[in-house]
Amino acid sequence: MLALPIPEIIIFAFVIALYLAAAIVGILQLSAGGEKYKRFLLPLVSLAVTLEAVILIFRAVAIKAVPLTGLFESMIVLTIVFGIIYLFFSIAIQQVWFGSVMVWVILAMILMTATVAEPASEPHAVAATPWAIVHGIAMIFAGVATMLATASALLYLLGRRKLKQKKVMQVLGKVPNFEKLEQMNLLGLKACFVLLTFGLVSGTVMAAVNSAALGISAHAWLTDAKIVLIMVVWALLGIILALRHMNILRGKKMAYVTLLVFFLIVFAIVGTTVFCGTKHDFVKDLGQTAESIK
Repeated sequence: MLALPIPEIIIFAFVIALYLAAAIVGILQLSAGGEKYKRFLLPLVSLAVTLEAVILIFRAVAIKAVPLTGLFESMIVLTIVFGIIYLFFSIAIQQVWFGSVMVWVILAMILMTATVAEPASEPHAVAATPWAIVHGIAMIFAGVATMLATASALLYLLGRRKLKQKKVMQVLGKVPNFEKLEQMNLLGLKACFVLLTFGLVSGTVMAAVNSAALGISAHAWLTDAKIVLIMVVWALLGIILALRHMNILRGKKMAYVTLLVFFLIVFAIVGTTVFCGTKHDFVKDLGQTAESIK
């Protein structure tokens, strides 16, 4: 995070502070047992989403292109979209546990985003191709769908735990009914599976068509740690949905495998970049570009 330009550091710090404040408000509204603090959540999330958009605008000006190719920018977009979805869902779902869990998930993602923060880089020419655009959009929305499924799974598990502890009053009126949570969980997983399918197909075609421009063979691209792990997640989702269709996987088990999918996707996005040295990269350093021009 400290590698960012000063204006971006300041704005991003405000974003983290706002989401942290929203998470604290979520805890306070649960401990207070009512609506006392709920009115603060929407303004906090709305302002955080707006500031994240400002960071993207700064980067668009810096590189004179749409800043969607770097990991940092992609995760910013992911949290923006999920934040917007949260704002819309909050209109229909009034229970306090829903708002709290959603902002906790966003806070976790924005903290992960901080670990991969880096200065703006010039996008690779391949990033402007239709296949790359489809690939990037599909993967971002797949991540958003997973976050929705994960929030629903966490709510389901928390609600079951409260009932098991005979704390019925902490569940009634505060947590969406279990049937609705299972439907949201299933919807998120189905959407993720479809979007990952589009992402993998478009990414494969892009790698095959532009292997020379990327400086990497299609085989090396498809055996990259990030791609392999995403393929594993895609296959796992297919198995999960098939078992759910046969009514073999439901309720608590479904919630736990959703958390596993979320962990694998997060590691595929962040972990492979940090620990595995993935070559799945659509940017080139601005400094290197400047040197080459000289």
